[in-house]
Amino acid sequence: MERQLEPEVMDSWEEASEYDAMDFTEINNAFAEEAITFGPQGQGLVLDVGTGPGRIPVLICQKKPQWHLIAIDMAENMLQIAAQHVQQAGLQERLRLELVDAKRLPYEDGMFDLVISNSLVHHLPDPLPFFSEIKRVCKPHGGIFIRDLFRPEDEVTMDALVSTIGDEYDDYQKKLFRDSLHAALTLEEVGQLIITAGLVGVQIYQSSDRHWTAKRSWTSPS
Repeated sequence: MERQLEPEVMDSWEEASEYDAMDFTEINNAFAEEAITFGPQGQGLVLDVGTGPGRIPVLICQKKPQWHLIAIDMAENMLQIAAQHVQQAGLQERLRLELVDAKRLPYEDGMFDLVISNSLVHHLPDPLPFFSEIKRVCKPHGGIFIRDLFRPEDEVTMDALVSTIGDEYDDYQKKLFRDSLHAALTLEEVGQLIITAGLVGVQIYQSSDRHWTAKRSWTSPS
């Protein structure tokens, strides 16, 4: 099945609100718990690329009080919602939100101990600059944890996946999910991008019936 792009930025208030209203509690908690295992045990600086409504970095800050996070997105409305979550959690001193393009990061080389991203790649028409920037800003021994949807082989498989998300989602939310599946990459495409970007030591694998994961553990510098 051919890739069909969706808008790179979900920047209407309706889109941001609908996305935040979708119940990703279990998925977000699982992502945060696993992401923590790829970073340093002690203090660390973490970059969350494509943070959306900011729920994952809030969870990570709550679980790892010795870490500081920068969470970025290109959607101003998403960041407005994220700011509400950060304030409600009282994490303004440790979690900074910034309006930044993932393909052109304004950060120094080797700045971050851990770079994470959840459900961003399928929004990018050309994801290669994103992977190249991750390589640049992550420390050579730093951790990487990226997860996103992968594109089903055919329409039948996609229809079956959409049907599994439950009656609690309305038609608009189901359409968002279908569009995201159609815009996603295959596992092979992700692997090639990571090789082309020069990222080393990254393991890529199918992590669910709809997700791929790319991961690399933080290691103590020699």
